[in-house]
Amino acid sequence: MIEFKNISKKYRQKTIINDFSLTIEAGQLVVFVGPSGCGKTTLLKMINRLIQPTSGSIFVNGKDIATTNPIELRRNIGYVIQNTGLFPHMSIKENLELIPKLKGEAPEQIVQKTNDLLEMVGLNPNEYLHRYPKELSGGQQQRVGVARAFSTDSDIILMDEPFSALDPVTRSSLQEELFQMQKEFNKTIIFVTHDMDEAIKIADKICLLKDGNILQFDTPENILKNPANDFVESFIGKRRVWNNPELLKSEDIMISNPVKITPKRTVLQAIEIMKENKVDSLMVTDKNGILVGMVTLKGIKLQNRNSIIEEVMETNVQAVCVESNLISILMTMNEHKIGYVPVVNDAGKLVGLITRSSILSALSSQLIDLEVAF
Repeated sequence: MIEFKNISKKYRQKTIINDFSLTIEAGQLVVFVGPSGCGKTTLLKMINRLIQPTSGSIFVNGKDIATTNPIELRRNIGYVIQNTGLFPHMSIKENLELIPKLKGEAPEQIVQKTNDLLEMVGLNPNEYLHRYPKELSGGQQQRVGVARAFSTDSDIILMDEPFSALDPVTRSSLQEELFQMQKEFNKTIIFVTHDMDEAIKIADKICLLKDGNILQFDTPENILKNPANDFVESFIGKRRVWNNPELLKSEDIMISNPVKITPKRTVLQAIEIMKENKVDSLMVTDKNGILVGMVTLKGIKLQNRNSIIEEVMETNVQAVCVESNLISILMTMNEHKIGYVPVVNDAGKLVGLITRSSILSALSSQLIDLEVAF
């Protein structure tokens, strides 16, 4: 865990960071994003003591880093910068082995680790180990830079706009690989960028900064749906949610109080409830609200009117969870050729219903918001 406590930074009379406090949980990928000069790189460099705060403290796993030898601290924190920082006079092998050797790791372990790191970032050790940085493309160099950051075996990796100089295709590929690596190895990664698209694509949480102040610290979804102020809304762009339908979750597009009945109702009662509520289907839940089935008007209208619903209901009901996104919901509906799908929580309790109409309504409201904004 990394904790900033009342951090400030001043250069002469100019305040760069203003009373900054933030807690980053272990295993999270947190992105610092904001316009140029907002203080994001300054904060990043404070974590490995390349920059000292004017006041305040930074704690890593409860220990004040001011009490740690800066050289020792840096050897245990991975660091990736825009131009890779590879030593041009060293081979790729030598670049990757440098920190492990300084830390006194066993030679055979270093050899194995170096090979594993290159394979981890998609480079064949036999082909790249003995090359020099100048013999690699920009994307390949950056892959080596990421591999070297992981060579420290640290739980913390700092990344300062590492992909900003790459072409869009290479950049997108490395973003995806970084995301997968972080999930696999559970590193705490602090990533600096000025690109909101990049932040949305990779972050567990985004810290949006302006003039050394936190404007909003939240998940990408919450920032997009509930920007804290006009500047945040302007910075992230009003079309973000519309252009990123995967950010719309079940709870954003579902009917919150679907019409439901208990299994002990009769077919006659179910039909009357449908007529009263102007629907052609009913969710069936037990006394605890757990979804146990569903009935449709088409499916029960020829049944004996005195039959009990639990005897005639469909029990193999396709449902989605609260965290399902719009794309996966549409895929489910298309795959099973259904026009509606219930939403359940982790306990199987019915919490909503998604229909094609509710989806269109949600998307229409997004479009209306855009039209009003412009």
